[in-house]
Amino acid sequence: MSISQMLSYRILLRKEPEGGYTVTVPSLPGCVTYGESIEEATERVKEAIELYLESLKSHHDEIPNDEGTLEYTLTVGISA
Repeated sequence: MSISQMLSYRILLRKEPEGGYTVTVPSLPGCVTYGESIEEATERVKEAIELYLESLKSHHDEIPNDEGTLEYTLTVGISA
């Protein structure tokens, strides 16, 4: 597989109560994986992204990217 361009994707890791981390890729709906450690989770999500992009390419679908994506964190209160 030759690499003609590099793409960057934001990933979100969520620590699970039973251990390990679930990883999602917001720009690639349904691209989700899991790893026992952060290192394993990031290795697996890299593979998941590559497979996701290969599938998009083989179906001649547009390949999304995070270009122009803004990220904010909002804090909200709730009533007790």
